[in-house]
Amino acid sequence: MPIQMELNRIIISEMRQEQLIVLREVDGERNFPIVIESAQAIAIDRRLRGIPPQRPMTHDLLSNIIEQLGGVIDHIEINDLKDHTFFAQIFLRQNGRMISVDSRPSDAIALGIATTVPIFVAEHVLNAVG
Repeated sequence: MPIQMELNRIIISEMRQEQLIVLREVDGERNFPIVIESAQAIAIDRRLRGIPPQRPMTHDLLSNIIEQLGGVIDHIEINDLKDHTFFAQIFLRQNGRMISVDSRPSDAIALGIATTVPIFVAEHVLNAVG
């Protein structure tokens, strides 16, 4: 059974290419960092702050496409960890069906964070990082 998590922190460093996000268990104490690229960190931060871009950025574009096709992001699940790389799925609801799309966790979170999409992490992933 996946565990619900929330975005706890974004750590953006101008001195490094890689940035960090920290996920924290909603009804517990576990947390863990995920290393992400600067573009995703900036997109997550911008969307959390509600700062609209002058033109749609990649995550805004994807969100607009999903919406225009009658879909909605239901939830995100970080479902695997292999060789220090996290894997995620974005679950979309469209016309009464659930669609699962492979994604990097950072892209999934950047896409879903503006609409407070629930984030889940598989128990075996939490056990592996903690």
